[in-house]
Amino acid sequence: MPSLKEVKLKIVGVKKTAQITKAMNMVAAAKLRGAQEKMEAFRPYAAKFAETMQAVSSGMTGQFPLMEQRPVKKVALVVFTSDRGLCGSFNSNITKRAVQIAKECVAAGQEVSYVCVGKKADQALKKTGAVRMSYPGIMGHFTMYDARDIAKYVADQFLNGTVDRVELVYSRFQSIVMQTPTVVRLLPVQPVENAPKMSGTYECEPSQAEVIETLQPLYLNVQVYHAMLEINTCENAARMTAMDNATSACKDIVSNLTILYNKARQAAVTNELMDIVGGAEALR
Repeated sequence: MPSLKEVKLKIVGVKKTAQITKAMNMVAAAKLRGAQEKMEAFRPYAAKFAETMQAVSSGMTGQFPLMEQRPVKKVALVVFTSDRGLCGSFNSNITKRAVQIAKECVAAGQEVSYVCVGKKADQALKKTGAVRMSYPGIMGHFTMYDARDIAKYVADQFLNGTVDRVELVYSRFQSIVMQTPTVVRLLPVQPVENAPKMSGTYECEPSQAEVIETLQPLYLNVQVYHAMLEINTCENAARMTAMDNATSACKDIVSNLTILYNKARQAAVTNELMDIVGGAEALR
């Protein structure tokens, strides 16, 4: 049985750890509120943008470079994760999903490469040797300009024939306790599936081709930025849950250590009493 001092030091250490995890839980909760508001405000915009692209580009698939349908030999997966850990299995679930998709592509005879957005994605996938480009350290303070840079890079890779298909792999926010790994096709640009049919047609001025040519890069920027907003919200939700679980675990450990401390103290008192009684019997 450990000594009283050892058990007491462990109790003090675990209590300090609980204070840290509780503080991190409160910080994550505060950040989650702001991130969720931004994400929920942007979702309708992203959905409407996609709907507009579907309506305007109907019947013109394949007439623009970013819409070119060609045999898929090379696939690029843009994997979004956070820059920091301490958020449970959040990041590992995304990278596992990306690796699973990569295996499916390889089984179909396709070459796979990764574009990593977030430090954790880069760290997890670097060992595969297939990381084409990495953007570490931007998820804590990203802007639309960062999304534009990422979208421009993958669009250039598609246009010059380096890749034939680009997919986004990120986690979609469902609730505080549920974040679902999601895969979204980015390139080639396609009309949105299951979109409601329009009763009329759009009249574009200038021409429909000019409108689509202008909207396509913006559409890519919006899709990438939307994924980054989802990841930011999911990260804070996952960290809040993980820190709450850690705090509860610390309380359980303190409770068990307190019982152990009481047993050790009782054993020490019993030993002292036995020594006293033994000494008294020896003096008789």
